[in-house]
Amino acid sequence: MEEKQQSDSEEILRRKLDLLLRTGELLMESAADTSRIMRNLNRTAAYLGLPEQHLHISIAYNMLMVNLSDETHSFSKFQRCDKHGINMDAISAISKLSWRAIKNDYSLDKYESELERIKNKKRNYSPWMVAIGAGFACGGFCIQFGCDWPSFFYASIAAILGFRLRAWLNSKGSNGYANIAFAAFFSTLLAWLLAYMSMPIVESHLPAFLIPFTHSDTPWHPLMACALFIVPGVPLINFVSDMLDNHIEVGLTRAVNTLLMVAAMSFGIAIAIKICNIDNFVRDLSMTPHHSYIEYAVAAAISAMGFSMIFNVPRRLLWVVAIGGIIAVCTRNFINLGPSNDNIGLDWGPILGSLIGSSLISIICVKAVHIYHTPHHCLSIPSVIPMVPGVLMYRMLFALIEMHGVVGELTVAIHNGIRASLIILCIAIGVAIPNIFARQWIAPNRRKKLNRLIEERRQRGKFIDLEHLKP
Repeated sequence: MEEKQQSDSEEILRRKLDLLLRTGELLMESAADTSRIMRNLNRTAAYLGLPEQHLHISIAYNMLMVNLSDETHSFSKFQRCDKHGINMDAISAISKLSWRAIKNDYSLDKYESELERIKNKKRNYSPWMVAIGAGFACGGFCIQFGCDWPSFFYASIAAILGFRLRAWLNSKGSNGYANIAFAAFFSTLLAWLLAYMSMPIVESHLPAFLIPFTHSDTPWHPLMACALFIVPGVPLINFVSDMLDNHIEVGLTRAVNTLLMVAAMSFGIAIAIKICNIDNFVRDLSMTPHHSYIEYAVAAAISAMGFSMIFNVPRRLLWVVAIGGIIAVCTRNFINLGPSNDNIGLDWGPILGSLIGSSLISIICVKAVHIYHTPHHCLSIPSVIPMVPGVLMYRMLFALIEMHGVVGELTVAIHNGIRASLIILCIAIGVAIPNIFARQWIAPNRRKKLNRLIEERRQRGKFIDLEHLKP
């Protein structure tokens, strides 16, 4: 009888460790930052009755490890994390589940069924809805770069079809980086073809009533924006956030993955540009917009909602993210633009503008999370993504790819790289720092609540006692 109880206890312990790791796996594969994964795992461990003083959790990008041990016992389990994507809905659902499970005293079966429901839940948007959202998001970027509205639609069409090509290639199991290069190549090539809709030789064959809708004064701008659905904004922000929170190894892995994605995108664009024989547009085409702030706001809202669809943000939050995008982008533009480029604003530059815009939206989201009951990053990251300097990143890589030894080429590449890096750093700091300070204020109250719930569970005998297991 004693041996059977011993066996049952070990089986339950292993099941609890397995549930803990599966929770972490879902968070990692949904693109949660490392600090959030650790907080959720510690809360889940409290629900599972795994004593904190004996629990050791290690998080890597492709592997989660957990160990429960004392002086005489040691139990370890590992979990691979291979299917990385972005799923804000899953991150929010797991955060709520971890609190709900401990508060309502879920059984292991109940918790496991809820976890499986979250894992297998159908995404909020169909593949074509996501593609259209991604396409319009790139069109919104194009407006931010100074294009007119006909070019907005050309950039959107090229991005929609490029996004669908990448999704189809991913479904076939081909290499993810190669898929990015193919999608960037196809989108750029299509944007180049659509640019000819504004050429006199094509317009001469179109009905006169269509020309006001098809003619663009900025026909080449879509080539800069049509592949920006690939720019890994969430991994970039998570990379900086992890580094600031001292999760160096995971942060560096995210950084390398991000660099490979941008390099693959740049390679695809570079090949398309060579074929099209328009090798000057990346370096010379101006990105300074001269629109009204109403147009900035509309474009920002479109981009924020489009990327929210890619990130699987719940539908009920789309309008919230749209407002967040408007606040972030319009604040950035007001700080960045000014008399030096014939715009209205303070003329302080894009780096400071990005920092202030992202900080402002992060501060607002600190309050909004309590109203809409969702994690901070599910609101703040989609709102600031329209500020990510995708063009500067691939201008840097394109300059390196196209280097011919001419004096000044390396300077141009480094200049674009430094500007892009500083803007990304400022966006990530703006998102992270207000949230970190708010977390320090909120954490003591949450910890008191968690300690109270843990003590109630301990009194009900829900915690694992390693002393009762034979060494």
